[in-house]
Formats: sequence, C-alpha cells, structure tokens
Amino acid sequence: MKRVVVVFALLCATTTAVAQNAPQDYPQWRGKNRDGAASAFAEPKSWPEKLTRKWKVEVGEGYATPIVVGKTVYSFCRREGNEVMLALDAASGKVVWQTAYPAPYQVGRPAMAHGPGPKATPLFYNGKLYTLGISGIVSAFDAVNGKLVWQKPAAAEHPFFGTSVSPIGDRGLVIVNPGDYGPLTAFDAHTGDVRWTAGVDSSFASPIIVDLDGVRQVVTMTQQDVMGVSVADGAILWRYPWVSKMTASAVTPIVDGDTILVGGQGMGLKAIKPIKRDGQWVTELKWETMAVSIFMSNPVLIGDLLFGLSERASGQFFALDARTGKVLWLGQPREATNAAVVKAGNLIFFLNDDAELIVARSSRNGFEPVKRYTVADSATWAQPAISGNRIFIKDVTSLTLWTVN
Repeated sequence: MKRVVVVFALLCATTTAVAQNAPQDYPQWRGKNRDGAASAFAEPKSWPEKLTRKWKVEVGEGYATPIVVGKTVYSFCRREGNEVMLALDAASGKVVWQTAYPAPYQVGRPAMAHGPGPKATPLFYNGKLYTLGISGIVSAFDAVNGKLVWQKPAAAEHPFFGTSVSPIGDRGLVIVNPGDYGPLTAFDAHTGDVRWTAGVDSSFASPIIVDLDGVRQVVTMTQQDVMGVSVADGAILWRYPWVSKMTASAVTPIVDGDTILVGGQGMGLKAIKPIKRDGQWVTELKWETMAVSIFMSNPVLIGDLLFGLSERASGQFFALDARTGKVLWLGQPREATNAAVVKAGNLIFFLNDDAELIVARSSRNGFEPVKRYTVADSATWAQPAISGNRIFIKDVTSLTLWTVN
C-alpha cells in the first residue's frame, strides 16, 4: 500500500512530546478520562470579548477531534482520496510530519451531507497513534516520525454510513470495531495481532473502560444492546437490550459511579446498573426518561447533573438529575442540530455545528450563558480539544488554535 511520510525540522519537539504525560494533554476521544473534560483549563478572571486566533491551517476533510500531546497537536483527515495523519507544532501550526495512505470510499446518499470522513478520533497510547478510517481501516503510527507501524485493511464491503468508533487503549490493547461494523476487537498495541473479539456487530458509539465490581471491562453499544466485555479476555459479562436503528446508538456511554447512562435518537435516556448477583451479571434499570433525547451530541456529567443537547424542539439544551432522571430545565428550542459538549470545573462549553462556541455555567436552575464566540467560517461537527487556555477547533477542512487570554 502506498504511503507518504514527510518529516520537518520540528521533529525534536515531537520527540519530547511523546515522552510526556502533561496535565494539558488531550490524548483521545472526549479527553483523558473519555468523559468530555477539558485538560487543565483555568477560567480567566474576566472573559474577553473575542478569543485570540493564533493560527489556522488547512488540514483536510473530516470530523475527527484533534488530540494534543505535549507540544504537538495531531489531526486525522482526508485529502484527495487519502486518509492523512498529521502532526503539527501546537504553538505555530507548522506541520512536523504527515503520513497518507489510499482510502477510497463512496459516501452513502443518506450520509452525503457529512462527507467522506474520517469521523473517529485518533488515540495516543504509549508513544503510538491509532486510527479508525471511514472505511474501517485500522492503523498504528509512530507518534515521533509518523511511520506506519501496522495496518488492518478495510472490509471488502465498506460500511454504508462510514465508521465513527474512536479507539481506546488499555493493558497493552487497542480496542475498536474494525471493518464493516465488525465486532469489538482487541488488537495487540505493538503488533496489531488480534487478541480477542466480542459480539457480532457495532454501532457508531465509542466505547469506554470502567471498573465494575472489581472487574475491568469495556462498555460499548451494538445494534442490539449495551454490553460489558472483560478487558482481560473479551468475555461478554452482561447485556442490556437496545434494539434500534443504527443511528440511535451514536452516543458514548457515561459512567456515574456504578451506573451507566445511555441514550440515542428517539430512545430517550436510561440509567442502567450492572451488578454481579450469585456469580452472574445482571442489569437493573434505575430510571428512564423520554423528556429529552440525544442524537449525536454527547452529554457531560458534573457532580450529579447531566448537561447536554436534546434533539427535541430542533435542538434544546437541558440539565437532568443523574440520580433520578428528572429533567431540571430545558433551554430555548432550535439551538443547534448538534453540539459538542465539554466540561471544565463548573463551566460547560457548547460548540454548536454552526461554529458558535457558548461558554455557560453549570446550574440546576436554568441555562446560564457567560459568553458566545464565533470560532470558524464553516460547520463545526468535531469535538473541540481544550488544553490549558488553548481551544483547538476543527471545522470542515481547517484546524484553528484559539486562546483565552
């Protein structure tokens, strides 16, 4: 397979970055803990009227979140039929290296508006970068120089809507759903060898890893259920029925202590509790509500409150009591088709798909916006990466660094 690698003089900066695990690192989908938290953001004493734009770089198409490690920001995108992994100097936006491989893909008509991807966010794990391409290609790159370490090809039949499951790493494994909505698969992070598989299919939701009753497990969503899978051997521990159309399973599960919060298009929100009883795993439904429903927008949990964007009323911000499922407030209708949600202390960042970034306070009493900023000239479907006072925004084809001064 043809591959292109370009290395620039800033390689030494990347080498330093790979060795670090700094508080400002944003190494994977939804941040360090995969819970939507910003990395080391400190609220300014007063919010500026405008954010400061440091640089803007054309990187290519796609909705993968940029990730940040040390002095480097990584972007996974598409250019002229290739999927491209880029490393940029975070301070200047200069390209450090870029690696490309052919990735032909024909977008299905229902997904035409979302383009040819890629949509899954890269994973930085133990000095390597791991990606899932739009057609199901799984790749591992050396984060220092961009060298392709190993790669798993696309399936003979490409996934109709494309893939969006962001890889996750744990105990020397990289776990993702490859190919044409394939089963949950654990690859050896160093060699790419398959260590185990679980289930038979996948949806669009990215998995999380949690400890429940002393067992390390992956929680993921398929087209039929929510399931818990042992990280050690891939054994399916428990299942909760979630029979729906595929697009109803696009939201990453959220862990709240020993409870898992799940939602999807037209499915409302549910809190399920997997427990081990008499040596067998079972699931209990703690609460459910249809008062709000989430489509592609992932909520955040702050204390015992869940904040997000409901698809109802053509896009409506909400707050919900995560202990009871009671909706505490609903914002105005027609706010956005999609909003990427990030938390930082008692702050919430809502990046709407129309490039408006709203900073708000978490509150039980109502929507409390602090500032609104315009951060791009085109649609912003990707989750922002917030690292310190830096906000990295990916729009349709560009990556921009904004700072809060």
